[in-house]
Amino acid sequence: MEAHQHSPDSSSEECTVLEAPPGKNACPQHAGKVADLYCSACKCALCEDCLPDHAEHPKVALSQALEQHRNNLQERLGAVQDRLPQISDVLSFVKEILQQLTNQRASIEEDIQSSFEDLHKQLDVRKSVLLMELEVTYGLKQKVLQAQIDSLLRGEGDITATCTQAEEALAGEPCVASLQVERELWERLGELAGLGLPCQPEENDQLDLVMETDGLRKSIHNLGTIVTTSAVASQSEAMGAGLEQCIVGHPASVTIVTRDKSGGACKSGNAILSAEVFTPDGSIVDGEIVDHKNGTYEFVYTVPKEGDFSLALRLYDQHIKGSPFKLTVTKTLEAELDVSPSTTTATNSAANATPSTGSSEGAKRRGKSPGQKKKGSKRASSALGTPRRKTQNPIEDDLIFRIGTKGRNKGEFTNLQGVAASSNGRILIADSNNQCVQIFTNEGEFKSRFGVRGRSPGQLQRPTGVAVHPSGDIIIADYDNKWVSIFSCEGKFKAKLGSGRLMGPKGVSVDQNGHVIVVDNKACTVFIFQLTGKLITKFGSRGNGDKQFAGPHFAAVNKNNEIIVTDFHNHSVKVFTLEGELVLKFGSNGEGNGQFNAPTGVAVDINGNIIVADWGNSRIQVFDGSGSFLSYINTSADPLYGPQGLALTSDGHVVVADSGNHCFKVYRYLQ
Repeated sequence: MEAHQHSPDSSSEECTVLEAPPGKNACPQHAGKVADLYCSACKCALCEDCLPDHAEHPKVALSQALEQHRNNLQERLGAVQDRLPQISDVLSFVKEILQQLTNQRASIEEDIQSSFEDLHKQLDVRKSVLLMELEVTYGLKQKVLQAQIDSLLRGEGDITATCTQAEEALAGEPCVASLQVERELWERLGELAGLGLPCQPEENDQLDLVMETDGLRKSIHNLGTIVTTSAVASQSEAMGAGLEQCIVGHPASVTIVTRDKSGGACKSGNAILSAEVFTPDGSIVDGEIVDHKNGTYEFVYTVPKEGDFSLALRLYDQHIKGSPFKLTVTKTLEAELDVSPSTTTATNSAANATPSTGSSEGAKRRGKSPGQKKKGSKRASSALGTPRRKTQNPIEDDLIFRIGTKGRNKGEFTNLQGVAASSNGRILIADSNNQCVQIFTNEGEFKSRFGVRGRSPGQLQRPTGVAVHPSGDIIIADYDNKWVSIFSCEGKFKAKLGSGRLMGPKGVSVDQNGHVIVVDNKACTVFIFQLTGKLITKFGSRGNGDKQFAGPHFAAVNKNNEIIVTDFHNHSVKVFTLEGELVLKFGSNGEGNGQFNAPTGVAVDINGNIIVADWGNSRIQVFDGSGSFLSYINTSADPLYGPQGLALTSDGHVVVADSGNHCFKVYRYLQ
């Protein structure tokens, strides 16, 4: 029977009859029939009248099919619901990025306003100076010319008056009475005839303004750049032989290609990229990232010992494709290391290919890396290879205590870097990968810590250097945020400086004028700021010259208010005046007395002696103020592994960040 459709205004009784629900398992094709089977091929319920049309199709009991469908739906529901926490996490993360972006915009806007206000002030000052210089110069020239005019006027007046008197005398009758007067006039006229008057101009009228504005206008036109990139970690990738295998003690290289959300290659640099090589015991191997400014980057690292390692490559704090990578570090005979440049790009699939050393044929081999020391022997004879050291250096400084293990809790560290000591008996540690600063007493008792991870003012992204200002403020170099933050002694944020100027601040110090000295590791430049953020001066560039640096790390100030800088890749220590003039340079690459394998931390004692952390040789050396080697601190009982920051405590001990061992150590130091 054909079912008739009814309009909404049909009688209520008729609608009630037509809308009555059918049986629970009524067949959708045959009215009044009950479906008890399910066709798996057609995916529909079947009654006995449906069977002829589905005779060749696989069938199961309807109850079984309904249960299976219900289970499938439940499973699909669970799978989709499982995505909700992930979506929630991603949503929170994206919101955090947006908030940081907004905060960064506000920060940059503030920097632009303050920078241009400062420029306006400088222009006004220069304007006042020029106007003052104009008045002074005019006044000097005007004074000379006016004096000459006055002199000429006096001469002219005397001559005119005397001539008038002479003319009057000549007009009268000659007589004895006028004889005396005429003689006096004759003598006076003789004097006036020989009177020396300034008859040539004693000054000129030149008063010009030279205002070279073209270069300034061009500079102003190009002043400031908003730097960003569209790179995302999920699309960016790494390549190169250094991803899987490298040779102990030899540089390995990895190339990172940044891409946007669609996978397109980015063409500009300045992306915030971090790279870390983790050793089996969890310590971190140092390395250097080179920005090629075309969207690609190179990470060069050196691993000190054999084993399986992990390489973490992060873009904006997120792992790129494939990160973390597994590395195999092996020893290879010198003969096997003679690899021509054309063979340095081994593929990951070639298991028997010779791995790249990441350097050209003529490259210098770096000295011993941290951790390469013989067990059971003193550093005096094993690490330095100079049996005379014990007799040369009778000073036996030793370990007082060590604080810390790897972790994120109080008194635990992950890649600690800078160290500072305050006059009130406090030790401050820049806990780089935990994004905080931890504070201890001179006796090693934990007091406090502060720091919140982030890229907004007041937050820390990668604190590497720390110093204490005479005012008590704590100064922190934030490598990844590319600025220096200033906090109160209680850890409350006060200001930041260097934003827009710094590229990778590593170490900080304070001179005797209270100025902040910043060692920019990436820019290879030393900056000097007022505490207000005003730049006083800067010096240095990338290179191996006397006034150049290659990855400088930390700085200290001696009693002459000179700046002592550790030049990491040039394996030397350099001393400069505040104006950037080189005073002293000492050190070379090696393992002997006074040699370095990448110096890091530096401090100066009350006698002007210079204490240097020798990162690659895992030791601490002491020099006099002229750079002559004096002694070394005995660390053989508990060997260092890649020491970083170093300072002298208020009670005269040496505190050093033992980065590879995730702790700081305090040594007795005999001054």
